[in-house]
Amino acid sequence: MKQSTVNRGAGFCFLGVAGLFVICIMTQIFIAGMAIFTDSSYWHSHIVFVRIFELFPIVMLLLSFIGKISTFLRWMSVLLLVFVFAQYFTANFDGAGAVHPLIAAVMLWVSIVVTVHAKRSMFPKKEHVQPEGVEIQ
Repeated sequence: MKQSTVNRGAGFCFLGVAGLFVICIMTQIFIAGMAIFTDSSYWHSHIVFVRIFELFPIVMLLLSFIGKISTFLRWMSVLLLVFVFAQYFTANFDGAGAVHPLIAAVMLWVSIVVTVHAKRSMFPKKEHVQPEGVEIQ
């Protein structure tokens, strides 16, 4: 079944947003490390930077419907959104802070899986067709 231009465009946008989300999470983890190991003034950057990408999973979810992307990627977008909310919860609730970096690590892993899966669905590998009469030794 051939995808329409809108579906394909939404798929490319999904892939782009997913890739940006990975980069943003890596940057966020780096900023947290700078705050812990270099200068605590980086905590402000850590708090502010999340505002840039916190809604990416909602955008990804919307694009998954427009682009008719797999149900797996839709649910993974929802999961990433749940992780974002969990990060806010653990950052602001006494006693839950220790889980905050663990959720960040899992969120990074899931976002990489989503990006790789989206890339594979947008650019499926073509099977190598061997010409007739040619033997591979």
